[in-house]
Amino acid sequence: MRIGLAQLNPTVGDLAGNQRQILRAYSALVTQGAELVVFPELIVCGYPPRDLLFKRRFVPDVEDSLTAIAAAIGEVPALVGTVVANVTGQGRPYSNAAAFCHRGRVVSVACKCLLPTYDVFDEDRYFEPAPQPSVIVHGGLRIGVTICEDIWTHPMISTRRLYHGLDPVKQLAAQKCDLVVNLSASPWHNDKGGVRQTLVTDAAKALGCPLVYVNAVGGNDELVFDGRSLVSDATGRITAGLAAFAEELRVVEVACGRAATNPPGAAKPATPPANRPDALAPTFDQPEMADIFAALTLGLRDYAHKSGFKRALIALSGGIDSAVVGVIAAAAFGPENVIGVSLPSQISSQHSRDDARILAANLGVQFETIAIADAVTACEAALGPIFTGRPRDVTEENIQARVRGVVMMALSNKFNALLLTTGNKSEIAVGYCTLYGDMAGGLAVISDLFKTQVYALSNWINADARRAGRTPPIPQSSIEKPPSAELRPDQTDQDSLPPYDVLDALLKGYVEEGLPTRDLIAQGFTEAVVRDVVRKVDLNEYKRKQAAPGLKITPLAFGVGRRIPIVQKYVS
Repeated sequence: MRIGLAQLNPTVGDLAGNQRQILRAYSALVTQGAELVVFPELIVCGYPPRDLLFKRRFVPDVEDSLTAIAAAIGEVPALVGTVVANVTGQGRPYSNAAAFCHRGRVVSVACKCLLPTYDVFDEDRYFEPAPQPSVIVHGGLRIGVTICEDIWTHPMISTRRLYHGLDPVKQLAAQKCDLVVNLSASPWHNDKGGVRQTLVTDAAKALGCPLVYVNAVGGNDELVFDGRSLVSDATGRITAGLAAFAEELRVVEVACGRAATNPPGAAKPATPPANRPDALAPTFDQPEMADIFAALTLGLRDYAHKSGFKRALIALSGGIDSAVVGVIAAAAFGPENVIGVSLPSQISSQHSRDDARILAANLGVQFETIAIADAVTACEAALGPIFTGRPRDVTEENIQARVRGVVMMALSNKFNALLLTTGNKSEIAVGYCTLYGDMAGGLAVISDLFKTQVYALSNWINADARRAGRTPPIPQSSIEKPPSAELRPDQTDQDSLPPYDVLDALLKGYVEEGLPTRDLIAQGFTEAVVRDVVRKVDLNEYKRKQAAPGLKITPLAFGVGRRIPIVQKYVS
């Protein structure tokens, strides 16, 4: 069977726009000879719709859109990810479903069995799970239908079972399918691609038939979807892999049927000829930093454009964080649509001003300088009478940061430009950032990158530019100089924080792995440092609750996937 894989970038809630995308893709794939077209999970409404599902007209409108889509489906059937109402009168009100559309109508509906409720997922809040996966009979073939999490039952995923023994892969294996498809909207995080590939290939071997996996691509709020749809034959050999971080339509020839499975000991099928479209190798071997850069660029571009922004605004300090954000913004918006602003105070060093200017020139972005010394002086003078007798401290330092926030938000409003914050995960974790100052903005681009990862990414950016014969955009001095907030003379980050390699290792253990202090101390970290870092992480939850949304690139990011109370007294 020639199967059309429609790896698309939907927008949550844009029912009309998504419908147009679906029908354009269907028409193109049918023209290319597809005999079945498969779309990603919830493509009709976009993933994740979250509490849009509770709006009274939302699901009926989704169903109307599906009806219109089905009306345009001809002799070539399509599997379309959608939401349907749960008409049983029991359980959650809706189902996450795949609609089998053929000859102008929805012929049947297959519902998702396993509903993830961890990290960023909360599908159990909305959907009723199906007791077993569906099998659709078409053209003499038995086609098993799974949706995303339904194949995430591999032992490598978790040390404990999440779904009370329900395993759609085993259930379909007993049904002796000729083909299984998986409609997916699987958010990307670093190192996930290889896990996904193993899931698909092992599932295909367990099913004894080919498995077609079609994933969404694009950014929706904090989440980035990387696409990388793929096809595995019954032996677990990848026969097709689609693009990473880009839309793609591809027709793939799949040898359906149980007879396609090689018996144990049989020779493996020959590699498809290089000129076959399904012989393209999947892109799982991309370097780690290339993936991170592509994910952040796509996430920023979609967040901005789907929100209606065409320009980006960045405060360029001359430091490494704002430099990396500047490069990503130029890639996402185009240099001509990026405004970089230097905001020197009396404390700002000349080398920081120079590095900001050089970065902007290397990127080709608009560069402005707005001195804030007079504004800071005026603010301190206004506060002077009530501050009489009190020593200077972090209060005065934060005035500088907050004046910068006022200026940048004014520019954002005036020029309708999306203000990008430049804080990294290390700083945000311990509160080394100023609320209503450098935290002001619409999107936190690198808030899920530890500082050590920011350095690694900056070196990759420059090396990639050299490989392409371009001038490395980030000044080497921005990479090499000691990091500093420059809110007081001769300040460095390490005045208040451990070295970043130590801090990041501690944060990975405490924040991402949930380790208690005693385990971190047992790993060899100094007890005083551990307790200080843990205290800072816990005390600064209130700042993170007020931070701009950030793009998720690790298994556990601050934001929707980490729900720690602000007011709590537990000390691990």
